[in-house]
Amino acid sequence: MTARFGMRVSALLVTTAFTVGAGATAAFAEPTAPDISQATEQRTLLKGSTTASYYWDDASGRAGDTGLPASGIPMRKGLAASPSWPLMTEGYVVYKGKKAPFFIGDRGPGAPSNNGIMLDLDAKTFADLTGGTFNSGTLGVDGNGGQGHIKVQYVITKWGNGAGKKNHPVAFSTGAWGRKDTNPAKPPVDVLAVVAKKKAAEEKKAEAAKVAALKEKAEQAKEVKDSGKAAAIAPASLDTDATSATAAAKSETDTSRTGTALALVGGLAVVGGVGYLGRGRIRRAVRR
Repeated sequence: MTARFGMRVSALLVTTAFTVGAGATAAFAEPTAPDISQATEQRTLLKGSTTASYYWDDASGRAGDTGLPASGIPMRKGLAASPSWPLMTEGYVVYKGKKAPFFIGDRGPGAPSNNGIMLDLDAKTFADLTGGTFNSGTLGVDGNGGQGHIKVQYVITKWGNGAGKKNHPVAFSTGAWGRKDTNPAKPPVDVLAVVAKKKAAEEKKAEAAKVAALKEKAEQAKEVKDSGKAAAIAPASLDTDATSATAAAKSETDTSRTGTALALVGGLAVVGGVGYLGRGRIRRAVRR
C-alpha cells in the first residue's frame, strides 16, 4: 500500500492538479461522489490489467496519511487513486472472480507507479477482494495473509472530464495527470456483445421468415377455399342445364306423340269415310 510503501503525492500538488483538471475555483468545495453501484453494467471504454496496492487517507494524519484526497471528496469505500487517469473516472476491478466498483478521487501511487503499480484501491475494497478486514486503527488490512499488492483486471466505464490520460495508465512521473486528453482510447470490441447482437439479428430474421411462411400458408388455404366454392357452384349450374334439357326433350317427345296420335285418328277417319261411301254405293246398286 503506497501510504506506507513509496512516495505519495503531496496534498498541495494534488489539489493543484484537481484545480487544473476541473478549471474552476470551486475545487476546494466538497464535490459529490458519483454513484458507482451500476458501474459493472455500463459500457466498456477501456480494459486491461495492472498491479494494485491500497491506502486510506482520511486527513487524520495517522499511519502515513497524507491528507484529503485530491478530488476534495472525503475518503470512502470505492474511492481509488490513479497516477494518470482523469479524476472522477469510473470503473471496476476484477480479482479472482470478485468485482469491485471504483471512481478516481485521488492521485497516486507516486514512485511505485514507476514499477507498474498503477492503481491504489481504498483499504476497505482491498480487504473485500482479498478476504481480509479493514483495521480502522492502523488504516491497514488484516487477515489476508499480509497481501499488499494484487494483480487485477480493470475496466473503465466512464471517463472524468478533467485533466488526465484517457488510456492505459502511465507513471505519475510522466505528468500525464496534468494534461487534458482530447483523444481517448477507442473502446475495445466486446466479443460477447457482438455475438449477442448477431444472434438477435438471426432470431429476428428467423421470426420474419416464420411470419412470411404463415402468411403464405394462409393465402394458400384461402385459395383452396375459394376453389372449393367455385366447384360447388359449377355442378349446380350443370344440374340446372340438365333439367332444362330433359324438360325440353320430354316436351318434344310429347309433341311427337300428339302428332302421331292425330295422324292416326285422321287416317282412321279417312278409312271410315271411304267405307261409308262404299256402303252407300252398294245400297244404290241393290236398289237398282
